[in-house]
Amino acid sequence: MALSKETVLEALKRVALPGGGDPVTQGFVHALAVEAGVVRFVLEGAPGPALEALRPALEAAVRALPGVESVTVVVPAGPPRGLGSGPKIGGHPAPQAGPLPVAGVRHVIAVGSGKGGVGKSTVSANLAVALARAGKRVGLLDADIYGPSQPRMMGVSRRPSSPDGKTIVPLQAHGVTLMSIGLMLKEDEAVIWRGPMLMGALQQMLGQVQWDAYGPLDVLIIDLPPGTGDIQLSLCQKTELDGAIVVSTPQDIAMLDAKKAIDMFRRLNTPVLGLIENMSTYVCPNCGHEAHLFGHGGVETEAARLGLPFLGALPLDLEVRLAGDAGTPVAAGEGAPAQAYAAIARQLIASGAV
Repeated sequence: MALSKETVLEALKRVALPGGGDPVTQGFVHALAVEAGVVRFVLEGAPGPALEALRPALEAAVRALPGVESVTVVVPAGPPRGLGSGPKIGGHPAPQAGPLPVAGVRHVIAVGSGKGGVGKSTVSANLAVALARAGKRVGLLDADIYGPSQPRMMGVSRRPSSPDGKTIVPLQAHGVTLMSIGLMLKEDEAVIWRGPMLMGALQQMLGQVQWDAYGPLDVLIIDLPPGTGDIQLSLCQKTELDGAIVVSTPQDIAMLDAKKAIDMFRRLNTPVLGLIENMSTYVCPNCGHEAHLFGHGGVETEAARLGLPFLGALPLDLEVRLAGDAGTPVAAGEGAPAQAYAAIARQLIASGAV
């Protein structure tokens, strides 16, 4: 019989729960996806420890099916959905008291923007490298799960190891400890997940990655997806953040969305550490003429109006794009773009944010 959602569900039904019944009938299996031999689903609806105990048996049942290449079972942290009604395994879990720290990390800083296309991921990668060159122990978490680009920009493609099957050992590149969902997938493979799977993946990358595998980190930079959606909300509510940096290009349209990101962080009680103006200036490599293709100074003006620090302006430079495509962030070298990132890194260090 060909591998399908139906065959996977039938296999899961054959796993007995301690109190009777099976995980499918009891409603614990959510967001099941079966694609080209890859099976993924969320296990939710009962206390996390009880579901973690079931995970090995469920994975084994699915792996035994013909055509299965890999199985990913996500057990979200925190209380299950529908707490107070429906089937349970064991007693009621205690709800998470509040945001939790990331083990092995001193400071956690999110890099966000209200929209895509402003270079947020490029800024995250280069800022992480600049901080590492300034002597800090730095981690970089690619939380843009639908569009993970950090593996390409940081020049890594090897799958992280997991010696015990639970803890993930992150990779290192350019002096930065790195984790991305993109390291677990083929480069051209789309992530087609619903909200619970998305939140589970984020929680696993924060809580099950050994961020201090190469020594305790001074700072973890989190590259957020565009907008003000589930990932941002979950991160701010469940993780102790020292603050956020908002990236925008100078034009008014980009700042409209950047202000929404600022408002989101403020409403979620996350301090905004400052604003960065990306693609601020273009210098012609032939004649040296300086042009402002997207305007200039708009982010600095808005930072002053909002009473927020302006961390710096970054140039629009062909070398930035070439370096990112080649897997060596421009901040790892010399020249004007590298110096601009180094200046922002020094400012963050001097402020005590890192």
